[in-house]
Amino acid sequence: MNAPVTIGSAALAELATYVRRPAFSQVFVLVDANTARLCLPVLEAQLPQGHHIIEIPAGEEYKTLATCSLVWDVLTQRQADRHALLVNVGGGVVTDLGGFCGALYKRGLAFVQVPTTLLAQVDASVGGKTGVDYQGFKNHLGVFQEPLAVFIAPVLLNTLDPRQMKAGYAEVLKHWLIADADAFERQRRLGWLTDDWTPIIEESVALKQRVVASDPLESGPRKLLNFGHTVGHALESYLLTQPGREVLHGEAVAAGLVCESWLSAQRGLLSPEELDRIETFVFSVFDKIQFVVLETEAIAEFARQDKKNAAGVINCTLLHGIGHGVYDQPITEADIAGALRYYHKL
Repeated sequence: MNAPVTIGSAALAELATYVRRPAFSQVFVLVDANTARLCLPVLEAQLPQGHHIIEIPAGEEYKTLATCSLVWDVLTQRQADRHALLVNVGGGVVTDLGGFCGALYKRGLAFVQVPTTLLAQVDASVGGKTGVDYQGFKNHLGVFQEPLAVFIAPVLLNTLDPRQMKAGYAEVLKHWLIADADAFERQRRLGWLTDDWTPIIEESVALKQRVVASDPLESGPRKLLNFGHTVGHALESYLLTQPGREVLHGEAVAAGLVCESWLSAQRGLLSPEELDRIETFVFSVFDKIQFVVLETEAIAEFARQDKKNAAGVINCTLLHGIGHGVYDQPITEADIAGALRYYHKL
C-alpha cells in the first residue's frame, strides 16, 4: 500500500502538524552536510521543540553500512524507542539510507520522507524502497518499507544547482519513456526547464504509485521502473571506484536510457526514428559521460550483481516503442559493452 504523499505549497504545513503528534516519543531529523546547510533553515519552523539532528556526510560514497552505524549509534545513545519518529530530509542517499536505518532499528522505527532534490521528489522517496550500497554495488542491501508519509515541497528545489536538477530530470524522463509517450513528445518540444515543477512532480509520483501498487515487491511490473538502470547502475558503480570520476545517479541513468534504448532498437522493439528522438532529447539536457572504450567490459561486469538478475541471467527493462516498457528482457555483458561502445561514439 502506498504511503500518503503531500505535494505542493501545503506540504511543509502538513509536515509541521504531523511531527507534533503526541504519539511520537521523540523526533529525530536525519540530514546530510548539504541539507543541514541549505534545507534545515527552511524547515526549522516546522520541526517540534526538542528534536534531535543526526548529520551524515554528503555523497553516494557514504551510502554505506558504516554511515548507518553512525545513525544507529545516535538513536541508541538518545534511547530512541519504537515510538520515536525519524524524519529523513535529503536527496536519494538520505531517503534510501534513512528508510533502511529506520526499518532495521529495533525491528522498525517509524519514518517519514522529506525529499529535497528533484530526483528524490519524483522517484527515490516514493515506493518504499530503502537501501545502501555494499562492496561497490548500488543498493545491494535493502528492504521494502513504506514510510508513514512523504512530504514533497517544491520550494526546496530552490536549494539545488542546475546539475542536481538535471540529475532528477532523468527519472522524470524515464517515467515518460516507459509509460507516457504523449508527455515525452510534449516535453521534448518544450525543453526541460519550467517555472513550476509541481505538475511534473505530481505526474511522476502518480505514475510511480500506480506501478508500485500493482507490484509492491518488484516481482513483475515494478521492474519497468528500472529502465535505464541496468547499464546506469553499472556505469555509476564503476565510476565510484575511480576517484575523481564519480557521477550523479541521474547522470548515469541518463546514459543508461540511451544505452538501453539502443538495445531495444537492436532487437527491433524500438524504431530508429524513436531512438533518434530519445538520444536528441537526452543530449539536449545531459553532457555525455566520459570513459574509454577499453573500460566497457569492466563496466559491464558490474551488471552481474543487478537485483533483477535470475539464475545468472541479466534481466533488463527495454522499450517496445516510446511509452511502452517491457521487463525481464535477457541481455548479456557483451550486450551492455556493445551499448556502451555505441554511447561512447555518439
